[in-house]
Amino acid sequence: MIYLKLFWSFFQIGLFSIGGGYAAMPIIQAQVVDLNHWMSMKEFVDIITISQMTPGPIAINSSTFVGMRIAGVAGAVVATIGCVAPSCIIVLTIAYFYYKYQDLWVIKGALKGLRPSVVSLIASAGLSILLMALFNGKASSWLSANLSQFDVVAGILFLAAFIILRKFKANPITVMLGSGIVGLICYQFL
Repeated sequence: MIYLKLFWSFFQIGLFSIGGGYAAMPIIQAQVVDLNHWMSMKEFVDIITISQMTPGPIAINSSTFVGMRIAGVAGAVVATIGCVAPSCIIVLTIAYFYYKYQDLWVIKGALKGLRPSVVSLIASAGLSILLMALFNGKASSWLSANLSQFDVVAGILFLAAFIILRKFKANPITVMLGSGIVGLICYQFL
């Protein structure tokens, strides 16, 4: 039964993950944390972090990690197949019709209309993770954010990484490694 539930949950994630992995994060969170209660929000953020650091798309990596945690290797395989199957079907179908009808005004208008909603999905997921990082996992929205729970080290690391990435166009891997090292030092010795 758990395999069917894993497959169906990640099939839905794969089916509705329009816009890629970052846009899928709220959908993954809804399935894994809110609906099925397979993980806490803190565990979910850890899975997303690990999924970011490993090669491959975030939705597929997170499905593999969640499946492994819930039902072992078989669960990882089932969840991953569930996540990938709808994408394969949808992409093949869309590719066929897109190449056939790509110059129609309806297609161009629909794609233009989807862009803002995909950006809002990404921003929503990013904001949830930012609040989780800056408020020690205790704030799920701006309204519940309590300044006494603000993690100063996380805030400084976020701001420094953001500036280094945007202004100096540093390699993201270098920034992640540097942040990890600084975080290890700060949280162990301060």
